[in-house]
Amino acid sequence: MAALVFGLLLFAIQSPPVPSRPVADEGATPPPTLPSPPSTGHPNGTLQQLPQIIIIGVRKGGTRALIEMLSLHSAVAAAQNEVHFFDWESHFQKGLSWYLSQMPYSFPDQLTVEKTPAYFTSSKVPKRIHQMNPDIKLLLILRDPTERVLSDYTQVFYNRLQKHKHYQPIESVLVKDGKINLEYKALNRSMYYVHMQNWLKYFPQDSIHIVDGDQLIRDPFPEMKKVERFLKLEPQINASNFYFNKTKGFYCLRDHGQERCLHDSKGRAHPHVAPAILQKLYQFFHEPNKKFFELRRSA
Repeated sequence: MAALVFGLLLFAIQSPPVPSRPVADEGATPPPTLPSPPSTGHPNGTLQQLPQIIIIGVRKGGTRALIEMLSLHSAVAAAQNEVHFFDWESHFQKGLSWYLSQMPYSFPDQLTVEKTPAYFTSSKVPKRIHQMNPDIKLLLILRDPTERVLSDYTQVFYNRLQKHKHYQPIESVLVKDGKINLEYKALNRSMYYVHMQNWLKYFPQDSIHIVDGDQLIRDPFPEMKKVERFLKLEPQINASNFYFNKTKGFYCLRDHGQERCLHDSKGRAHPHVAPAILQKLYQFFHEPNKKFFELRRSA
């Protein structure tokens, strides 16, 4: 029910192989300037271009599905890895020439896109991206905040399980002394209102398109048509590009006769959570959610 309400609210205001790690020192000094480096060309006429589109988040919101679906369009060239240029100091200090070198080769009339889900929750990233290109198009895919927290835990749980490491039961990370555990980092990632305020300091609302991650799971085609319109792409993606894989339990892609699905790590079942704890989570996110949608309307 919460996911449905979140989706309805989102619809109402909608107008239009590097692992994640903590951000380094927030006070680190950035390079003094961000000049555009020369594009790197290739004999076949392709070149590496700085991205005109960035998927900024959110972690466990469906960013991998989004970039794979966007790659169905012939006018889009997608970076395969999460670059972490704007949020990792070790990468940012290498400058835009290094960032450019991480981009795919594309034809001059194609748009380049990269995704790094950690960008959305890093306070320094909006300013840095704006310095590079104030007219860039940003894609933000969001899910019901409670569902996103559960997906976040599920990913960490399986990662630790595969490495034979100790893991904490979900109840112990969500609740502490009978209250929501505010020290749990996954909760902060679902505080969309807090992070969006920072992005709207640098980018107008019409530069940020919000994709309904819950709806993308249920029926991806309508959401991708909205993305096409936002990016002013010629309509190409159609319903035949998607088919529901009953074995995996989610939609897979069909492109020029070739079928592909997301990795098996996607779409994992969430652990069971006691209804009372779920209710605490829903109540915890209710007010921030409300503020988020009010922020979008007033921006």
